Amino acid sequence: MFLRWLTSILINALVLIVIAGYFESFYLESVSAAIIASIILSILNVFVKPIIILLTLPVTVLTLGLFLFVINAITLVITDELMGSAFEIEGFGMAILAAIVMSILNALIENLIVEPLQKRRRR
Repeated sequence: MFLRWLTSILINALVLIVIAGYFESFYLESVSAAIIASIILSILNVFVKPIIILLTLPVTVLTLGLFLFVINAITLVITDELMGSAFEIEGFGMAILAAIVMSILNALIENLIVEPLQKRRRR
């Protein structure tokens, strides 16, 4: 379980670095800042995100789940505020775009790399 969490942290850090490389409105100071931001984001996803999801459940249902991108953007903005100048997102629109890109990249990495490696290791 710890190895899975650590893998998730490293994948998220990599995704954050990729996003920072493509968008000027998304800034990361260093690789260590990406790892710290990924850890903070995972903690927020465990403790804060479920509360926000419960509070916004009717909106999430009405938008067929698309409001979850807004919730992910909110957790990114909270991470930005907690990190200070080492991690900056300029505007909520950029946070939503980053949340969408993070979701896509995480799904691709999980399905194309992590799961096949886990299946191969189980054999």
